[in-house]
Amino acid sequence: MTYPGDSGEVSGRLRRAGDVEQLDRTGGTSTRFVAPGSFTDGQYGLFEWHMPATAGGANPHFHKTFSESFYILTGTVQLYDGQSWADAAQGDFLYVPPGGIHGFRNEADEPASVLMLFAPGAPREAYFEGFSALADMTDDERREWFIRHDNFYV
Repeated sequence: MTYPGDSGEVSGRLRRAGDVEQLDRTGGTSTRFVAPGSFTDGQYGLFEWHMPATAGGANPHFHKTFSESFYILTGTVQLYDGQSWADAAQGDFLYVPPGGIHGFRNEADEPASVLMLFAPGAPREAYFEGFSALADMTDDERREWFIRHDNFYV
């Protein structure tokens, strides 16, 4: 049981669209931090990921401490479920438990958007914000950065 009370409480939090931080990257990919773990008391993190046409994405990898889910909002996103890549369209969903190998990419000639849900609410903001510094890191620094952010490529 997560909530021990009998009468409920006033504890909902409304977050207005204008208050959501957006991170724009070179190449046109952007991420909106809709409900990071810091907003949900660590219960989950919810992020919008917007990719331009043929933007690529994340190669197969896994996480040790959290699950990751993908819900396709627009376009076609290729999702990797640990065995094969499959085209996913609006309304399609992929759940990946901790340790599950997965990946995603946009190879289509159209933009695509996806909701990503991390549970529990891993602090993925620092991971997304750190992408721009990867090119300037040594191989050892890059390896440590991925370990620190619970991202293990296979």
